Amino acid sequence: MQMDAVRLSGDNCGVGPISVGLSKRWFAWAMCHVAERYDHLLADRKRDLLGSLDGTVVEIGPGTGTNFRYYPRGVRWIGVEPNPFMHPYLRRAAQAVGIEVDVVQNRAESMDLADGSADVVVATAVLCSVRDQTKALREIRRVLKPGGQLVFLEHVGAGRTTRLRKFQRLVRPFWRCMVDGCDPARDTGEAIIEAGFKPIQLETFTLPLGPVATHIAGVALS
Repeated sequence: MQMDAVRLSGDNCGVGPISVGLSKRWFAWAMCHVAERYDHLLADRKRDLLGSLDGTVVEIGPGTGTNFRYYPRGVRWIGVEPNPFMHPYLRRAAQAVGIEVDVVQNRAESMDLADGSADVVVATAVLCSVRDQTKALREIRRVLKPGGQLVFLEHVGAGRTTRLRKFQRLVRPFWRCMVDGCDPARDTGEAIIEAGFKPIQLETFTLPLGPVATHIAGVALS
């Protein structure tokens, strides 16, 4: 979904290329103004997950840069952000906290980064909306050094027999259209394990966010 960096996409709604460009520009502006509430709900967890990272950090779908405030100043940060209209917001947010950044306009499924080039890959509220989650996780493993960390904070599908899961499935077509392919019922935690990662820290929790209430946060080794 990337409430930090949600991206509207005409690919999901049959919208033409001109409308897609306008929606991406508008959404980058909108996220710059509305992402703060979601970030506030996750602030303590982000502080714990991101505050002690070091080395080369690759963040997929960083959006407007709400995570910058939590990173140590010594990290080398690379952002993989497919929406070019997010990039100016990213650079301004990085400059405000004194972090040097390298922003590339690629997708998580094809980052165009060297094998084993990252100490850490960060994914916050983005694995819900990548086009091919299996491919994206495979690409993350390729980019990570052996034993590197995937740090994740994602909304996920509720328990399969719950009313919330049924509601997530009900709203999924509309939600995917409106929020860049975001799937509120994705079992991202299971996908991370199936991709070969070994979780060393995992928390499940719920936020007051309707169909995207259920979340996971943690660290997994490649």
